[in-house]
Amino acid sequence: MCGVVGMFRYGQGERGVDPDELLAIRDCMRTRGPDGEGAWFSHDRRVALAHRRLAIIGLGDQGAQPMELRHRCSGAGGSLVLTFNGEIYNYQELRRHLAERGHHLRSQTDTEVLLHLYEEYGSELVDFLRGMYAFALFDGGANTMLLARDPLGIKPLYLADDGDTIRVASQARALLESPSVPNTTSDAALAGLLVFGSIPEPLTAWSGISAVPSGSTITIQRDGSSSVRRFFSLSEEITRAEQIPAPQSVDELVRDALSDSIKAHMVSDVEVGVFLSAGIDSSAVLGLAAEQKQSLHAVTIGFEEYAGSSVDEVPLARVVADIYGARHSVDMVTRDGFSSWLPTMLSDMDQPSIDGLNSWLVARAAASQGLKVALSGLGGDEFLGGYSTFVTVPTWYHRLRVPASLPGLGRVSRRLLTPTLRKHQPKAAGILEYGNSLAHVWLLRRCVQAPWELPSILGKERAAAALAALDIDSILADAITPEPQTDVGVVAALEGGLYMRNQLLRDADWAGMAHSLEIRVPLVDSVALPVLARALTRVWTPPAGKQSLGRAPNPPVPSAVMARSKTGFSVPMAERAVNQPDFSDWRRIPTLAHPRCNWARRWSYVVACQFGMV
Repeated sequence: MCGVVGMFRYGQGERGVDPDELLAIRDCMRTRGPDGEGAWFSHDRRVALAHRRLAIIGLGDQGAQPMELRHRCSGAGGSLVLTFNGEIYNYQELRRHLAERGHHLRSQTDTEVLLHLYEEYGSELVDFLRGMYAFALFDGGANTMLLARDPLGIKPLYLADDGDTIRVASQARALLESPSVPNTTSDAALAGLLVFGSIPEPLTAWSGISAVPSGSTITIQRDGSSSVRRFFSLSEEITRAEQIPAPQSVDELVRDALSDSIKAHMVSDVEVGVFLSAGIDSSAVLGLAAEQKQSLHAVTIGFEEYAGSSVDEVPLARVVADIYGARHSVDMVTRDGFSSWLPTMLSDMDQPSIDGLNSWLVARAAASQGLKVALSGLGGDEFLGGYSTFVTVPTWYHRLRVPASLPGLGRVSRRLLTPTLRKHQPKAAGILEYGNSLAHVWLLRRCVQAPWELPSILGKERAAAALAALDIDSILADAITPEPQTDVGVVAALEGGLYMRNQLLRDADWAGMAHSLEIRVPLVDSVALPVLARALTRVWTPPAGKQSLGRAPNPPVPSAVMARSKTGFSVPMAERAVNQPDFSDWRRIPTLAHPRCNWARRWSYVVACQFGMV
């Protein structure tokens, strides 16, 4: 995993990009790439690319970036230059394909494969890729820059355009190193954080920075104009899977798809470890990975406050590690340790989120064991029905949709119920107002603060403007366009396209990169996903999908893990975090200061404060 930077000056005049600015942005991301650094400038100095390298594939100088390739049929200035973050898991297959088409590749790197693939297919190269990636590629012959981001948004890429120069980087905060990118926060993003617990793309915490949309390419022309091509849609994949005839064996379908994905995700020139909890997802990932390679290194974090309790994951994780023959490391987190690390966690957080602290802790533990790559079980709940929302959202919707369809009833009932429910179940007041669609019921079930609660935090006028700019209905509609035909398909599109993409994957990226650790997510794979979507629509009633996942390895995940109630990957010190003296500002807001207010609602406000958003 790496850090990429690009600068493309399209404004008038002969001035080139500032080298000091380029390097400042690059070196702000030092932990993303401690193994190497590089910079490249076009002959007219109007285009520059830079790179911080974490060497995973092609460990020597052969993998140095930015990497340049001269066009086979071009003259001076016709080279292709690439700065790339991620891994292309099918690069060896693509390398053979390119060789058959007359390309001469000099290295054993996926980076060089991308350059030759672009030379052969142009911007459509992304249609051939299996992996997680974000890159900027400058085509000197066409004088254009191509930006691309993987189908499911595993790897981030951010863009800022000041009307003269376009800047891109792997971290939003890194772009603030440029004096031309204002540190002005976005109220729409603030509303998104308070409602969703994270900021929906393409918004970022800063009004002048946007996320390159996942599953998309952006081609930037010499005059600064650009065109966007969306090449992947999660909801479209789920909708297509619903039309495919049911398989004879769902278990076989899941096993074959995930065994293939795990095999692909094991491609590496360094050791690959596994994050291991006491849950089905990570246990199944370890079991399937053990079929590919013996003597895996599994890493578990335990919490001093959970020791000996029913939610202590360490004992069961040890059992799983023994069954699959993994070398097992356990890192115990204490209250004092967590408190001392909390300021660092917040400074490492690239975009505000109520999640990610657990990922930071396990990434720290893995890196302390010398690992540079680790597999995670992220994605199993979203694509195999592991969340309670797969049952509760359809149930609530079908019970509520008739009364919720009566004009004005929902809003009136919410206003009448809010004073009564504000202290105990504030979101429940909107049950009729938000019962008119699966997407709205999902929002009510998932949201941290309900939209009508924001005036109590931000003030009436600011909240109204922020919510209007956020446009929640458009965000929900985009996530389910085209809309899946099954209830479970709609929930999966919302969970995967919003919660997973904007929160879990983004948090895994910054948390892993803070420790120079590449986190791979084989359950979030663009090749396996259509197959898992077929399984999801056939065995949608939880826990059927997750049980299929647990039966995928040989031997299957232990019955004690399969029968264990889902607890999530929680951090027992979360409540302690929001009560630290430095984070006391939330106490002045009655809805947050109420004793029954949960930590997530307070934490969303605390994080917003830490980013200077309120």
